Amino acid sequence: MTTALSLTASLATALTLAAGQAAAEGEMEKCYGVAMAGQNDCAAGPGTSCAGTATKDYQGNAWKLVPAGTCTTMQTPHGMGSLEPVKM
Repeated sequence: MTTALSLTASLATALTLAAGQAAAEGEMEKCYGVAMAGQNDCAAGPGTSCAGTATKDYQGNAWKLVPAGTCTTMQTPHGMGSLEPVKM
């Protein structure tokens, strides 16, 4: 059981680092207003800390990493994804 937990933690860390590296290389971009509640990658405005802190679907100040060039083509019930925080 401990081995499985260690493996899971290592995998999660590796995925987080890989996503951060991809964003730095320009392959990924932050897309605001497309994350579902609790599924944002990081930063969801005042009173939140980081990943998984969005309190509602399509929260305008929460973002997900998406492939570069796809954010503004993502349709949500509130409009398209945005490269900047969305005021709602």
